[in-house]
Formats: sequence, structure tokens, C-alpha cells
Amino acid sequence: MSSEQPPIPPETLRLPAPAPGWHREADVVVVGSGVAGLTVALRCQAAGLRTVVVTKARLDDGSTRWAQGGIAAALGEGDTPEQHFDDTLVAGVGLCDADAVRLLVTEGPDAVRRLIGTGARFDTEDTEEGGTEIALTREGGHHRRRIVHAGGDATGAEVSRALVEAVRAQAIPAIENALALDLLKDAGGRTAGITLHVMGEGQHDGVGAVLAPAVVLATGGMGQVFAATTNPPVSTGDGVALALRAGAEVSDLEFVQFHPTVLFLGPGAEGQQPLVSEAVRGEGAHLVDADGVRFMTGQHELGELAPRDVVAKAITRRMREQGTTHMFLDARHFGADMWENRFPTILAACRAHGIDPVTAPIPVSPAAHYASGGVRTDTAGRTTVPGLYACGEVACTGVHGANRLASNSLLEGLVYAERIAAHLIAGHAPAAERSGAADDGRQTAREAAREPVGAPVRAEVLQAAEDRFAVQRAMSEGAGVLRSAASLRGAAEALDALRARATDAKPAEPGVDTWQATNLLTVARVLTEAALAREETRGCHWREDHPERDEPAGARHIVITLDASTHTPRLRPTSGTTFPPTRPHD
Repeated sequence: MSSEQPPIPPETLRLPAPAPGWHREADVVVVGSGVAGLTVALRCQAAGLRTVVVTKARLDDGSTRWAQGGIAAALGEGDTPEQHFDDTLVAGVGLCDADAVRLLVTEGPDAVRRLIGTGARFDTEDTEEGGTEIALTREGGHHRRRIVHAGGDATGAEVSRALVEAVRAQAIPAIENALALDLLKDAGGRTAGITLHVMGEGQHDGVGAVLAPAVVLATGGMGQVFAATTNPPVSTGDGVALALRAGAEVSDLEFVQFHPTVLFLGPGAEGQQPLVSEAVRGEGAHLVDADGVRFMTGQHELGELAPRDVVAKAITRRMREQGTTHMFLDARHFGADMWENRFPTILAACRAHGIDPVTAPIPVSPAAHYASGGVRTDTAGRTTVPGLYACGEVACTGVHGANRLASNSLLEGLVYAERIAAHLIAGHAPAAERSGAADDGRQTAREAAREPVGAPVRAEVLQAAEDRFAVQRAMSEGAGVLRSAASLRGAAEALDALRARATDAKPAEPGVDTWQATNLLTVARVLTEAALAREETRGCHWREDHPERDEPAGARHIVITLDASTHTPRLRPTSGTTFPPTRPHD
């Protein structure tokens, strides 16, 4: 037996926070309560793994419930996974990991059927034979009608309802109103749990820890890094920031999808903006300028149903040409009945802002919508940190490439959540076999929660709460739909100045607002560095100073880690579109 000591893991960062005042123990802790997180939790709990869900708001308040369009899967007559595969690769503009996409489209139909079995009720339509079948619609980038939907334009709300009810029926423990702070590791650098802060009254309060050998990040997106977004206020990039501090690799953060048709509320509108689903165009709405001209004609073979990056760029170009702040989506020809039955949520949102789409075109402009990149994982959802998993929008599986295909997001959450659960279940020893090891592991985890073990830990610099708005302005101005070296350097300098000021000033008090501002700054700095490094235009990354794709040099991913000692992003390109293993020695 070797007497050599295991190497000390690299230095990691942690947010300044009080020591945990309470703890819980589990086999798996899932952070997030959207489609991805709750699917993992249901599968793991059903297999006998002690599972705890941690969510930033209420259990039924995950990002999933905001999804309007639907779930893409080859369920219709004449459709095949191969056709779905082809559409996904085209939308991803040469950067999708083909193996990850093939898993998505082949496992997707059965994953949707299992979701129906869980209790999700999707819209149906009558058949010629007198029966019913799932109603399918079409969205941008799809050559087939393959989008299942619910409540017309309330698919996410229905998916969330079904999963939350199932979680409650299984009595899976949930810690609500809790912000995940940092990953706990043991002396060997393996995951030992998380620290978290529970906001307000409840079963727990203040900073605590959930001790578990497996942590699944399903925290959703980071749209709040921009001033205007379709994402809810809780989408502050917490999962990506946590993973970076823990030493995990992230990738493709430069590819932020700006949804082309967000309800325009004025040039100074900030925060969460109402989405006008792509399904509206899928049902025949037209994009027009102020003169009623359909400017997408001739821009792409699919016209208004081109992939989102193409449509967002076309809208932005037309706005610049005409010196205006928005375009219009014209669906007056739908009539009142179709609006009320197919798109009731969008209709209500428009009318709440004084716009009636039955009688007038809808003013729209692009806004930050979806992160195609995130924490790098393999096809089992494993990150580069042992015991840390990620799925859903927080993850980068390689499925989306440079631009996500419409309605592939909920499907990715479903499919890769099931794959994580299968991996965890397969590696889960029976209770009798693991009792001694579990006792040792829990002791190590408790020690890690109190005082870091083995790896040196550096305290992160906390940003002031008001820095959140400065980050958002800098990113919208310099790293929005249109980017250049000059604009990105301007954003980077503004972000660096914020960090320098926080370093030199009296330390900010630990708290939810300062932790969130710090997470936003961390994600923004890494995103900006990735966007600077990618000197080409590809998918939803549009460089005005490099307007063409750089083939073959650009057909590779940019992988990033955070240097804990300098807080500097370290970038390296992959050798191609296929990601290297996250665990090369497993």
C-alpha cells in the first residue's frame, strides 16, 4: 500500500458568510425546482436515495413555469429523431456536440411520455377517427410541427404543476426561499454538500448546510446579468458562480440567446420583460416594421421561423437602419377566438400594458432570454468536480452549440435530469453496505462545513448590493446583441472597476443582496472574457468587428475556470466540437 498522501486540491473561493448554524443530511441535494431539478429529485427519491430539494423561492416558483412555447420531441406522424437532430445541429451553427444531441432527440420522446405519466396534461386535438392526440405546433428552426404545449401558451406552468404535485405526493423534503452559497468539499476535493442561506421564517433560518456526497445544480439561467431580460429576478447566475468558485469548468458562456420577440415596454424598461412566444410566429404571425413591411422575407428559407439568432439579428439591423427602438409582430388575422384560446397568457400580458393584439400589431424587441452555455458536463451530467452534477439551463451539455433550437430547453432538462438520476442510482450502494462509509463521510462533511479541509480556501470579495444595477447596465451596453472588441473592453473595464472598488472599500455586509451582486459580477466577467476571445460571429454571438464565421478555427468551445488566487478567468479552447471527458481517469 502506498504511503503517499493524496494531492491537496487547488485553492477554492467561498462567499463570506456566517458559519452554518444547522445542517441536514442526504444522499443527494438538488438545487433548483424547475423541470430539471424536480425530475432528478423524483427519480432519485423513488429509487431510495434520501433526496433534499433546495430552491431559491417557493417550490412552484422555478424558471420552468415561465416557459410559454412547449417541449420539442419527435412525436408526430412522419417526424423522426433524425429530423429533430438535423434541425438542432443547424440551429447550433456548427458547434453542437453531436453525441449529446443524438441522446437528446432519441431519448426525448419517451421522456415526454414519462412526464405525461407523472401527471402533465398537454393540449390535444381531435383526430379523423374520432379520438384525440397530442396537439403539436411549430416554432423557429423546426421543419416539422413537433412542439407539445399546454394551456395554449402556458406549458411551463403545467409542467411545473405536475412535477410539484408529484414531489409533494412523494413527501420529498424541500428547503424553500434558500440561496445556495458554496460547495463543500472533503480533503480529496470531492463534493460533501452545500452551504445555503434561508431567507425569512421557516423550518430553518439563516446559514446552514446540507451534507451530501452528490449535489445537482439545476438553478436555471443568468438573464439578470442584463438590464432587460425575460428571466425572473431570481435568475442571477448563482449556479454558474458557485461552480466557478468550486473550481469547475464552464463553457460557451458567450452564447447568450436574445429572444427576438419580447414585448417592448419603452427604451428605458429594465428587469423582467413579457415574452411573446415563438409559437405565435409558428401559427402564422408576421414580423413587420413601422410601415408594415415584412422584412424577414428573403432573409432565410424559413422566413419568420428562422432560428432565433437570425431573427434577432434581422430585427436589430432593421431597427438600426430605421433609427427606431422596436419592430412589430402582426397577428391581427388570428382573430379574437384564436388569441383567447391558443395564447391567453400573451393576450393578457399585452392587454395589461395597453396593447390589444386582436386589433393592433405588438411592439417587440430582443431581450436576454437563455444561456446556451454553463457548467460543463458529460452525458451523465457530471461536472469536472467529483460529486457535482448540473442539468437544465445552468449546464452546458453541448446540445445547444452556438444557439439553442426553440423548445429544446425543457426537453434537455428532462432528458439530462433522467440521465443524472440513472447515474446516481447505479452508483448507490445498499444501506447495509454504505453505513460505515456514510458515517465517515458525514463526519468529513461536517468538518468541511465548519472549517475547510485539505484545500486552501480564499474568501471572495463581496460587491455592494447596488452594484447589481451597474453590472446590468455595463453588460447591456457592451455585451448585448451587438458586440465588438471596443464595447466588450468597455464592459470589462467597468466590471473590473466595480471589483477594484469593492476590494479597496470597507467590506460589504454578507447578505442575499450582496451575494447575488457578487454572483452577477463573477458571471459577467467570465462571459465578457469569453466573448472577447471569440473573434467571429456565430449563432447568438454577434461581433460587429468580426462579422463572419471563422471556419474551422471557430468550431471549438471555450472552456473557462476561475483562478481563485487572482480571480482571473483562465480560458482554453477545445480541439473541436466534441467536449473532452469531464473525468478523464474514470
